[in-house]
Amino acid sequence: MNTPPNTTERSLLGRLFPHPVMSVLLASVWLLLINKLSMANVVFALVAGAIIPFVTRRFWPDRPRIRLNWTLVHYFGVVVWDIVIANFQIAWLVLFRHNRDLRSHWLVIPLDLDDPEAVSMLAATLCLAPGTVSSDLAADRRALLLHAIDVADPAAEIARIKSRYEAPLKRIFA
Repeated sequence: MNTPPNTTERSLLGRLFPHPVMSVLLASVWLLLINKLSMANVVFALVAGAIIPFVTRRFWPDRPRIRLNWTLVHYFGVVVWDIVIANFQIAWLVLFRHNRDLRSHWLVIPLDLDDPEAVSMLAATLCLAPGTVSSDLAADRRALLLHAIDVADPAAEIARIKSRYEAPLKRIFA
């Protein structure tokens, strides 16, 4: 056995934590949902974050290749910012505009993404902001159907979604 200790250690850690990003994400989401920081909640979050990816690892034969870089951090910031702004926009629509003034549209967004996880991330991102719901994916996975509650220019909105969300996801899942 001439393998360096780091290689053996990494492979053991890789087997115990097959999806470390998912483990951290699960633990973080649990703590945010429970909304009470206690030692028991932290321990439960860490245990659940370790066990769930370990138990479900056989359902993920090909790990998605995600680049953990500033593009991902920037994307997260853009999404959070857009969610906050969309909440104010929807509140404005509800409080001060009548239903007859809404310009709702079904948007067909052509996809340049190839990775199924990237497409899922795009669809989930579009559902997070109030006022938009992704409702269907074309059979060939080349287009996403999205309903938006108030859109002045559908073509401009599609271009905004592609540049603001799809382009960074292409770099993240490259």
